[in-house]
Amino acid sequence: MAKKARGLGKGLDALFGDMEVSVEPSSKEEESSAVHDIEAAETHEGIKYIDINNIKPNANQPRKTFDEGKLEELADSIREHGLIQPLVVRKSTNGYEIVAGERRWRAARKIGIKEIPAIVRELSDEENMLLAIIENMQREDLDPIEEAEGISQMIETYGLSQEQVSKSLGKSRPYITNQLRLLKLPEEIRKMVSDGRLSSGHVRALITIDDEEKQIKLAVQAVEQGMSVRQVEALAKANKNVKKSKSAKKKKSADVKRVEEDLKVALGTKVNLNQNGKKGKIEIEFYSKDELERLIELLKSLG
Repeated sequence: MAKKARGLGKGLDALFGDMEVSVEPSSKEEESSAVHDIEAAETHEGIKYIDINNIKPNANQPRKTFDEGKLEELADSIREHGLIQPLVVRKSTNGYEIVAGERRWRAARKIGIKEIPAIVRELSDEENMLLAIIENMQREDLDPIEEAEGISQMIETYGLSQEQVSKSLGKSRPYITNQLRLLKLPEEIRKMVSDGRLSSGHVRALITIDDEEKQIKLAVQAVEQGMSVRQVEALAKANKNVKKSKSAKKKKSADVKRVEEDLKVALGTKVNLNQNGKKGKIEIEFYSKDELERLIELLKSLG
């Protein structure tokens, strides 16, 4: 498995190459020439025209949302220049399944293209999923949450380590770790990221806040006020400092201090009692190995 992942790290050039295929010849002469070129290329690269209705989307496509405005722009470009880059597909039970190029497929359908050039590859479900994720990420087609979910799927479903994912995607280990942290955010904030209202930079600052309610409140504030990443970072830092300040100002009651003093006398060392409601912890200080052993023996004898 690790071997495959490292191989994928070289990118998708082997899948696509530098070929140009027109899908809308403007004359019979051009059509004849295009067919000849396609047939010649098919022998070497496996490119062929496929009925667009015989192609279905990838069930494991990491990309969940498709911007309609950008699809219209792509459709206009294909209408004017033809489809420059073929799809990559694999055979399925009924026809073919897209491995890479779903945006091109969707845009081609919009303008009524009947047949579409594609490279047919024999791929396992695992290879299909990995290539779909890598293709989208290398083209920067995914929003941060989709990317994080794709990375998570590579790790959880296919057992890749973060190091293997890092090499496959050409991203640093810290980048992979930071993206995975996005999945710990509340659903409301994740939707703001997917919608483009918040960036990865914004939410990386929000992750440092432990309280989910405060995370959401600050996220909404950032969106409504159009805050920059720096502004959100400053507010998140201020929130943490306030929390520390409140914790530091919390005074111990007379009863707690009395118990600490009694334990100090009994154990012969400083004792700190931290209480939070009905729960808490007792900290017993020691300053040498001999003193630790003395305290252990003393506590055993009490038992």
